[in-house]
Amino acid sequence: MFIPLIDDIEIDRETHLVKDAKHNIHLTKLEFGLLDFLATHANRVCTRNDLLDHVWGERFMYDTGTIDVHLNALRRKMGWNNKTPIETLRGIGFVFHTKNVQTHQLSPLLEVSSQWINAHSGDFAAHGLTIEVALTPWVNELTIHPDNLHRWLDASLDTLLPTAQPGVIRLSSRLTIHYFSLKLDINGTNCELNIPILRNT
Repeated sequence: MFIPLIDDIEIDRETHLVKDAKHNIHLTKLEFGLLDFLATHANRVCTRNDLLDHVWGERFMYDTGTIDVHLNALRRKMGWNNKTPIETLRGIGFVFHTKNVQTHQLSPLLEVSSQWINAHSGDFAAHGLTIEVALTPWVNELTIHPDNLHRWLDASLDTLLPTAQPGVIRLSSRLTIHYFSLKLDINGTNCELNIPILRNT
């Protein structure tokens, strides 16, 4: 995954902050979700149902008019008008117009995991453990900094390893609409990390 940079606006999924050139912009969870989804799909039409599915998560629990309420609040906080850069296409949906989309590319999940596994291969062997890896391809990139991932894996290993019996250690992941889940499992005892993608209320 990536952190979109739209002109001078940075959308940081790890810290859940939006920043411009001068300061942080404080958005609610739904406002952040709208901005993140529209920016990620910049210059493409997003329907109201797209937004309800991916930002709210339950399409039929909400009136589509609620999108306009939160979108108007988002525009006000960002200092945008009703057509720039988010245009409403009546009866169709919305388009986030921009000529400048950049991304912070973050480290591939498989690469970071392999580095960590290699660093601890001696620990695994000393406890009679073999490792199995089953990672979900997810644009093969992370929305969490590699150093933070290493720290979580190290802390999880410190918790699980002391009581481990010879067997299998598994590193696995799964993806839902709202979060990416990473799990470290040793003999059925596990630690799990959930990384938000788009948060809902």
